[in-house]
Amino acid sequence: MTADAAPKQALTHRRVLHISVPIVLSNATVPILGIVDTGVVGQMGEAAPIGAVGIGAIILSALYWIFGFLRMGTAGLTAQAEGAGDQGEVAAMLSRALLIGFAAGAFMIVGQVLLFYGAFLVSPASPEVEALARDYMQIRIWSAPATIGLYGITGWLIALERTRAVLAIQVLMNGMNILLDIVFVLHFDMGVGGVGLATFLAEWSGLALGLWLCRDAFAGTAWRDAARVFDRIRLKRMAIVNTDIMIRSVLLQAIFVSFLFWGADFGDVNLAANQILLQFLFVTSYAMDGFAFAAEALVGQALGARNRAALRRAALMTGQWGLGICAVLAVVFAIVGGGVIDVMTTAPLVRDAARDFLPYMVAAPLVGVAAWMLDGIFIGATRTTDMRNMMIVSAIVYFASVLPLMALLGNHGLWLGLLISFAVRGITLGWKYPGLEAEADA
Repeated sequence: MTADAAPKQALTHRRVLHISVPIVLSNATVPILGIVDTGVVGQMGEAAPIGAVGIGAIILSALYWIFGFLRMGTAGLTAQAEGAGDQGEVAAMLSRALLIGFAAGAFMIVGQVLLFYGAFLVSPASPEVEALARDYMQIRIWSAPATIGLYGITGWLIALERTRAVLAIQVLMNGMNILLDIVFVLHFDMGVGGVGLATFLAEWSGLALGLWLCRDAFAGTAWRDAARVFDRIRLKRMAIVNTDIMIRSVLLQAIFVSFLFWGADFGDVNLAANQILLQFLFVTSYAMDGFAFAAEALVGQALGARNRAALRRAALMTGQWGLGICAVLAVVFAIVGGGVIDVMTTAPLVRDAARDFLPYMVAAPLVGVAAWMLDGIFIGATRTTDMRNMMIVSAIVYFASVLPLMALLGNHGLWLGLLISFAVRGITLGWKYPGLEAEADA
């Protein structure tokens, strides 16, 4: 056991915070990197490099996001193996996750020409921006195995409550990326390619640190026991879990993409206001991740140990923290939201529009808390079929309600539709929760 490994102790608020706080701090470093990436290329005095780094990063993030299921599926399955005391399976899960991550990354490297071609068909840019974006992506794509492999490592570490290790990886990657951005772009004048090279080196360094932090798993033989790692039953279960999560995530992304596209139909002012207010939603998501991840680890371990009382306590305790954080954020948004809007834009019309829609951002944390926390609970329990099915129901309700609401209320209807999707997801998952507890007794 490494020094970062949390002792398996009674479930207390201190233990929940031990898991959650490093994740919240880790998430806080993410926007800083984006600001620096934009800032260093902005010193070149041209618009095209800024657009190239922005669109290149979005395309690669979207491609990598397809494999986001690997973090969630690995977290749930590993937590259950840990709760059951099956250390051999814990180590084997890390090997499976890494193999999937490396294979997916290799596939992206081999297929990069077609992937980039398709991406620019969907999201065309000016010839100059597209050429620079390709330069950036053709460097960064070579770290795809590291990036996707880190999804598996992150899920594995979260399952074992070792979130300080996750924070260390994130701090190293983002800190190194920022430093190399400055050196390559501002000192060596490498332009957009320098930003891509900085990220490439940072991501491989993050993987190296991640593997070192998982070194206890490699001390035994289970991680390289081919019969265990490639066990047909366990591989099938992992495939089902990951497929369910991927379908759920695609539907969730469809809701947000449609929100952005339909927002554009209400004019540039409303579109800009929506983009500003979505930053409030991202802040909420970053804050909630810590407690949702805590739920993944603690619920998964309780289910693996077949301890119904511990499962319920984990769900309630992490849920209380999630609700408390969301209530605080709602109050903060109500009090200082207008001032934040003024800082983010100087356009009077956009400021006025954003203030008109600000009440939806005040309501969003309270409406969405059940969905966000139950996601973590169901991932820990690997009840991914329920997650998938309830997401299908939520998507159907969203699309069925948002269209008439937009026709009646315009952009207000769009925001109401988004909040309805949050509420339906929380209600339907809550309806399925008793079955999750019953599984602990099975």
